[in-house]
Amino acid sequence: MTTVVVVKRGDQVAIASDSLVTFGDTRLAHGYETNNKIIEVNGSYLGLAGSTAHFAVLERALRELGDDCKLGSRDEVFTTFQKIHPILKEKFFLNTKEEEDDPYESSQMTCLIANPSGIYGVYSYREVFCFERFWGIGSGRNFALGALYAAYDKTKNAAALAQIGVEAGIEFDKSSSGPVRVVTVKLKPKKSEERT
Repeated sequence: MTTVVVVKRGDQVAIASDSLVTFGDTRLAHGYETNNKIIEVNGSYLGLAGSTAHFAVLERALRELGDDCKLGSRDEVFTTFQKIHPILKEKFFLNTKEEEDDPYESSQMTCLIANPSGIYGVYSYREVFCFERFWGIGSGRNFALGALYAAYDKTKNAAALAQIGVEAGIEFDKSSSGPVRVVTVKLKPKKSEERT
């Protein structure tokens, strides 16, 4: 599994991940493969939890949308993930079934996004969340969330906070391992802030 976090602090957002890939009981640690769990698409950074296949598939699907790949607001993220769902099924052969009584087809992935407009989370039924402080996904998320909660008011730097969150996941989650990868982006001012 993994530990991926997003953090918004001051005028910055950060996304960070661990670097371990697992295949059942087999670990593919840093040094054997690049294991970069953060992808960049059109100025947005996405971190994924779930199948390793998701990384190449999601990056390709989003890039193929071209100018229709917009991730600058909650609504844009939702619309973009709605657009790629049929592509995931038809071109990449996504198996959309999770449970018999699922209300919607699943996209089978969990994703965090950091970009100049903020931090977002996308879950398997394409539900989108816009986070104000921080969030985490993957098997190490609970450890990361606890560490972020404890450190948030004491640490003013988004990258340092993201590092703390992933390090907690690495420390306690058997399916997360270093090194930590962190990407930081400057937030664009909100319209009310631009006028002042």
